[in-house]
Amino acid sequence: MVKYSAKLKAEVVGEYLQGGTSIRHLSEKHNLPHKQVGFWIQKYRLSGVDSLKRKRTKRSFPVEFKIDVINYYQTHDETLAEVSAKFDVNSCQISHWRRTFNQYGIEALKSHPKGRKSKVKHDKKKLRKLVNKNEVDRLREELAQKNKELYDTKLENDILKKSMTLFGTSKGEKKRK
Repeated sequence: MVKYSAKLKAEVVGEYLQGGTSIRHLSEKHNLPHKQVGFWIQKYRLSGVDSLKRKRTKRSFPVEFKIDVINYYQTHDETLAEVSAKFDVNSCQISHWRRTFNQYGIEALKSHPKGRKSKVKHDKKKLRKLVNKNEVDRLREELAQKNKELYDTKLENDILKKSMTLFGTSKGEKKRK
């Protein structure tokens, strides 16, 4: 993928906005694909000059933000490009989030650790700590952990139920007879 400078993008969009030149003429003049020039113009109209600059850092988004964007896109009568400009996210990213959510649910939108899992077992350290602790303390700790897991699963279940009421079942599923 060729990366163009923000200066070139601004120059091409500026020439188009001054009038008198078509997208095809600009693409031939600057030796660019005409779809790319049209994309830059659309991006400028939706978000302004800042949208032409390249983002230098990788961004990560929380699950709540992703769900808000998906919900906004599905409930409002706006195009994917307009929603992406409003939330400052790539339109293909919104589409990917939506498809992932429809197929695998909210769990798939959570960020996952990168790289391989460690081959070293850390269970020995945990066992040593548990042996040293009093039996009652260990049981209290286990009970607290189980209660936390139960709370998390109930919360996740509630979120899934609410999302099903908001979004309904996916259109790809067929009803069984």
